Amino acid sequence: MVSKLRSQRIADRVREELSDMMIQEVQDPRLEGVFITDVSVDRELAFADVYVSTLEGIERSAEVIDGLQHAGGYLRTKLARRVELRTMPRLRFHWDPTPEHADQIERLLKDINISPDQAGDENQSDG
Repeated sequence: MVSKLRSQRIADRVREELSDMMIQEVQDPRLEGVFITDVSVDRELAFADVYVSTLEGIERSAEVIDGLQHAGGYLRTKLARRVELRTMPRLRFHWDPTPEHADQIERLLKDINISPDQAGDENQSDG
């Protein structure tokens, strides 16, 4: 078992290397535009949970996850050469809806944002 700090450092390194590989090495068209949002590694270093997203959003989630699972062995082998660990954790891929949720919240906030002129007009009509 590794410490929480070491686990986080390993997760950060795996995220950096996977992000680099997604840009430079992966040729699968299903994985174009995919970015790694987060990686978490369990304390036994058995699994690395990789969270991904795309600019296109959830419409491509099934296609992206399928492509990543197909490339999982290749990615793990390449990672093992780049990140020196006794054993490389098995990769589990998950869709991260956070960017879409953030965009939705931003749009909602923009919709409810009232300019100062409009707010002044509304206050006068109430009185």
